[in-house]
Amino acid sequence: MKVKKFGGTSVGSAERIRNVGKLIADCKKDIVVLSAMSGTTNSLLEISGAIEECDRKRAADLIDSLHDKYKATIEDLYATEDSKAKASEILDSIFDELRMLKEKHFSVALEKEIVAKGEMMSTNLMNLHLQELGINSVLLPALDIVRIDVHGEPDEAYISNEAKKAIKEASDADLYITQGFICRNERGEIDNLQRGGSDYTASLLGALLGAEEIEIWTDIDGMHNNDPRFVEGTTPVHNLHFEEAAELAYFGAKILHPTCILPAREHNVPVRLLNTMDPSAEGTLIENKLEKNAIKAVAAKDNITAIKIKSGRMLLAYGFLKKVFEIFEKYETSIDMITTSEVGVSLTIDNEKNLARIESELSQLGTVTIDRDMVIICVVGDLEWTNKGFEAAALEALRNVPVRMISYGGSNYNISFLIKKEDKTKALRLLSYHLF
Repeated sequence: MKVKKFGGTSVGSAERIRNVGKLIADCKKDIVVLSAMSGTTNSLLEISGAIEECDRKRAADLIDSLHDKYKATIEDLYATEDSKAKASEILDSIFDELRMLKEKHFSVALEKEIVAKGEMMSTNLMNLHLQELGINSVLLPALDIVRIDVHGEPDEAYISNEAKKAIKEASDADLYITQGFICRNERGEIDNLQRGGSDYTASLLGALLGAEEIEIWTDIDGMHNNDPRFVEGTTPVHNLHFEEAAELAYFGAKILHPTCILPAREHNVPVRLLNTMDPSAEGTLIENKLEKNAIKAVAAKDNITAIKIKSGRMLLAYGFLKKVFEIFEKYETSIDMITTSEVGVSLTIDNEKNLARIESELSQLGTVTIDRDMVIICVVGDLEWTNKGFEAAALEALRNVPVRMISYGGSNYNISFLIKKEDKTKALRLLSYHLF
């Protein structure tokens, strides 16, 4: 059994739903995880925003507009009037629920309930399409099998038990369709997984059910060795270690969220990234195998702020770093990179929400300097410190680029450089030229 996840772009129209149907039609006993159709989640958030502003008329108009879009999709997708009638009945019911929800007082819980409708609509459309093709598919509602605990983390024991039970009850089915992203919380309310969305659902189900493989289908043929938006001639990386993939995802490779493959890594289930627009492409296989002595890829993370705290009092003074870290912990601000010397520390953050208060408290420890509009460039591969030459090759590639900070040795899989925003494209291209 495999778990196959298709994102919003992959099911973004009647034609693309048909294409996905062709890809999964011959799969037996696989679980298919679907996102909402592209654009739907944004529309639902817009509806939620109108409710928050108490603009019921605008919310009603937005609901009607989205409903019209789905009516057109139904008309295009199905060949028989019977299928069109079934799909219309299900989606009309969902939109009736939306119209009732718009009359309620806004809350975060209400917004989550509204947003969940997107995945409910896409999975029902796909399930009916498969049945029209003569495929014995069954819809397994994610709200029945996926739950998070009081800390917002997946309740793995519950998910494993409920998913296995649901599959056993529908053991005669050829395919199982479920929603990504959405779940219930410990109070039984509709909630969501947030980080990684549908990818996280697929990773959880694949890991907990012991899948042969987890397939993440998107609109690009795997992770590339650099950002194709800025560098010409990038190529897919065919094999990555889980740690390498996590580094790339965290530092800018948007194809995958850094935490969503954690369950797959822990349960040693391979993850394959594939392209719905080019199903024959090899894609990227992510597993617990490391290719030795190889640099795999480069990624960039934008909107970085660098903070330097310089203090003569730091010299030989224990507890200084503890005080620095406590300030960032107090304001729930994570740190990306950090370098230290005897008289100072430099670090980076990607969220300036509490920067003014952080700066105020840090200034009590020393002189604070802030650099905005910075970018972290991350070089990923087998960067074990005993390997020779890799860090030197990366540094040589950037010899004509001003580098604010360098982080090396915190991980066996990356070396990171902090540079100015205006040098990003130049740096990415130089690294591709010299490393690949």
